[in-house]
Amino acid sequence: MTKSNVCSMMRLPMSASGRRKDDVIQIRASAEAKAILNRAAALRGQKLSEFMLQSARRQAEETILDQRTFFLDDDAHARFLAQLDSPPAPSAAARARLNRKAPWEA
Repeated sequence: MTKSNVCSMMRLPMSASGRRKDDVIQIRASAEAKAILNRAAALRGQKLSEFMLQSARRQAEETILDQRTFFLDDDAHARFLAQLDSPPAPSAAARARLNRKAPWEA
């Protein structure tokens, strides 16, 4: 059986801050949810709609970017799995970073 995996890349459009915004998105929320969103928006100095759209877009982009499919032939698939199963040893610099105390613990 041949193993196939695909790497699909999706180009996400850049922010349309200068473009006209004609589409409308409507949602219903509880008073509690709206209060939390209003508080967060205020902390960022944004209008509620700006905050919600920015937050939702960031989450949407992250969700889309997390979805990757790789198509590999049997040999490439075996090499890929071998690399996942045998990661390189951490460098001395990486070990030192991992072993030092966090700034708030010092």
